[in-house]
Amino acid sequence: MPRITKAPEERRQEILDTAMRLFYQNGYEKTSIADIAQEMHVAQGLCYRYFPSKEALFDTAIDQYAGQLVGRMTEILRQPGLTLREIILQMPTFLDTEADDNFTYKLCHGPQGHKLHQQLSMAVCAKMQPIVQEQLDLAKARGEIQVEDTRTVASFCVYGQLGVLLCAEIPGEERVRRTKAFLLEMLHLK
Repeated sequence: MPRITKAPEERRQEILDTAMRLFYQNGYEKTSIADIAQEMHVAQGLCYRYFPSKEALFDTAIDQYAGQLVGRMTEILRQPGLTLREIILQMPTFLDTEADDNFTYKLCHGPQGHKLHQQLSMAVCAKMQPIVQEQLDLAKARGEIQVEDTRTVASFCVYGQLGVLLCAEIPGEERVRRTKAFLLEMLHLK
């Protein structure tokens, strides 16, 4: 079989995609780097060239997916001239991603995915915190809010809402409504 040369980013993404599919199909614990390489018909060393371990590969896939989710959640920020209140009311949440049909989503939201979902949630929060802080700084400069420590408020806004958004006893839309209502009240934007 002739050797197929691919661009590094294409090969790296192929490894990630194959790994997430196998993690979903076989379970994370039952999937090895050798399994991923065999599925791709490449040498095991090729996978290690891009990822030093299975854990690093998985963490990269979670981080990549978190970045995609954050990108979708923050599309609203491309609209010029929105107030902070309008941003909060229009910004999508984690719940709006439930239509995803990729293996990372399925793995994190499947029957064994509670721990993985928490890892994904924390990765999304880590990416959202500086974005929210920037929006708070802008709103403060425009005189919309009177907040001294925007970094702490941003952390509270991002990480604090997880308790509500991840509470399965509250229906999905109600979780979103409660979260947005609390943020508006906390920031005095009602």
